[in-house]
Amino acid sequence: MTYATVMVSLALDQPNEARLQVAGELAERFEAAIIGVAAAQFAPPLYFTDGAEAQALIDDGEASIRRRLAGLEAQFRAAVKNRGGHAEWRSAMDYPAPFVAAQARCADIVVSGGQSPAFSDAFSLASPKDLVMQAGRPLLVVPDRANWLDLRNVLVAWKDTPEARRAVAGALPMLHKAKDVTIVEIPERGDDRSAVMAGISDVAAWLGRHGVTATARVLEAAGNETAAARLEKVAGDIGAGLIVAGAYGHSRFRELILGGVTQYLVTQTARSVLLSH
Repeated sequence: MTYATVMVSLALDQPNEARLQVAGELAERFEAAIIGVAAAQFAPPLYFTDGAEAQALIDDGEASIRRRLAGLEAQFRAAVKNRGGHAEWRSAMDYPAPFVAAQARCADIVVSGGQSPAFSDAFSLASPKDLVMQAGRPLLVVPDRANWLDLRNVLVAWKDTPEARRAVAGALPMLHKAKDVTIVEIPERGDDRSAVMAGISDVAAWLGRHGVTATARVLEAAGNETAAARLEKVAGDIGAGLIVAGAYGHSRFRELILGGVTQYLVTQTARSVLLSH
């Protein structure tokens, strides 16, 4: 398995340099095509008028968005011009998340980035929280401060769910490039530790049959410490440059209000994260 097409989602009013760097690097590593995408929709002010004045306001707002989208295209083309391979740009006056999700039909992986606020502006930002739910493709979330994709040590945050299985399958090309892969699971209270270990050993064996050597570890139950805090500690201990995980094991509403591992993964700024739903 490889990545034949890498898609990178750019955003208005956010830094795009890190995601462009990593997306371009991925395209080079896998000799893949790269597609840049962006969209934004004019958001009328809360106070509004009518008639010619209203139309002039709409026209000015839409013209401003077109100029800003053109600026993103110029930034994309400048970032990929020396990468080689096929490069393509797609943009629209549209709501960003559904537009990017629709374009993802032609990609193997989508690269996004930036911090994902709890409540994001649907007119100007394709939030990673929305993209991972809608795109139907693995989503690589790149911190704004990243300047390369560090695949020396990769942490697979395992939970025996369809989302985690899809995430590991979607990460296979990158896992082949990794020096060390560690699979960890944090058992729930009352889980049979030996059964949990047998499960992640199955995952390690499956990866082995795909040419990826991985170490399996079962952590102690979280106790008073959150699962996200435990995961962060392990990631720091092994020097993980990438975390691979399934997204939204619980309902989207519960994750949004109560937090959780997925919420942590799309807001932390230390390492890149590959998520799949």
